[in-house]
Amino acid sequence: MRPSWTVTIAGQTAHQRGSSAILDRTHLQPDLIYSVGTQVVSKVPIVGASGRMAHPSGAVGVVVQSPVDLEHSYRVRFPDGFETALRREEVVMLAHFRRGQLDDAAEMLKSHRLFDRVILKVVIGSRAYGLETEASDTDLRGVYLPPAELHWSLFGVPEALENEATQECYWELQKFLTLALKANPNVFECLYSPLIVYATPLGRELLAMRDCFLSRVAYQTFNGYVLSQFKKMQADIRNHGNVKWKHVMHLIRLLRSGIHLLRHGEVLVHVADQRDQLLAIKRGEVSWSEIESLRLSLHREFDQALAETKLPERPDYDRANAFLIRARRLALDEDLP
Repeated sequence: MRPSWTVTIAGQTAHQRGSSAILDRTHLQPDLIYSVGTQVVSKVPIVGASGRMAHPSGAVGVVVQSPVDLEHSYRVRFPDGFETALRREEVVMLAHFRRGQLDDAAEMLKSHRLFDRVILKVVIGSRAYGLETEASDTDLRGVYLPPAELHWSLFGVPEALENEATQECYWELQKFLTLALKANPNVFECLYSPLIVYATPLGRELLAMRDCFLSRVAYQTFNGYVLSQFKKMQADIRNHGNVKWKHVMHLIRLLRSGIHLLRHGEVLVHVADQRDQLLAIKRGEVSWSEIESLRLSLHREFDQALAETKLPERPDYDRANAFLIRARRLALDEDLP
């Protein structure tokens, strides 16, 4: 079976299996039942009771009655008041009809071979942390560089290429840089993973400049996320009496990573020295009161690390921007830089 990929385009997705793609936007889902009031375009001529054509193919009407399933027909009313029954394959949503091939990612994916344009591939997750078990997956993350002509096209570029079956995700370069400048923990793990699977010369250059993304912004990003997640967990404890212990483990790990970042100017990924405690938390062997005590202690350390850090207030936007512009120019070449 060929791998199934998900392509994220400006916050929306397209699924690709092999060389074909199906957009998964809300109004394009093949099993979507149009609601009453939806404007649709007929894909067939509309024949009246006399047998004469009442409306040509392409006429616009409004759904006045929706079926309970895709096996039954819609009731569609046209501007002159004429109504008829039309099957799902005989109508298309007006918004989709107007966009035409602008919503068709299949040709873009086939012609540009985006999955062959990965410039950096690393292992993150439990194997990179040194917390793997026999049941652990291998999570692959990285960056891809789309060809320059795709940026100039009507289609734009996918923000990410994902394959859930193989636990892979590759961000488009600009998206990756933007997330790094915002101190996104997942992107930081890519830049500091000890397990590099593949890197082109441009990918190695990106790794070499990874310190330019580090700043005190990491305190707000890491701390804000941990605080919001622990608040949700406290609610789960009150309402349901349990939490997802794997998630608790990763929040503790993230806090320690943030502290290390502010103190040492690097992202801590491999935490095998904390393995016993973190896996005990993951197994639910540490009480919630102990977790709360540890969390509060780590928050105090995080605050102190912020007060003492030598990291700049903000990351080096100019350096990141210069790298992106140069990468865009290199994307003009046929060979992947």
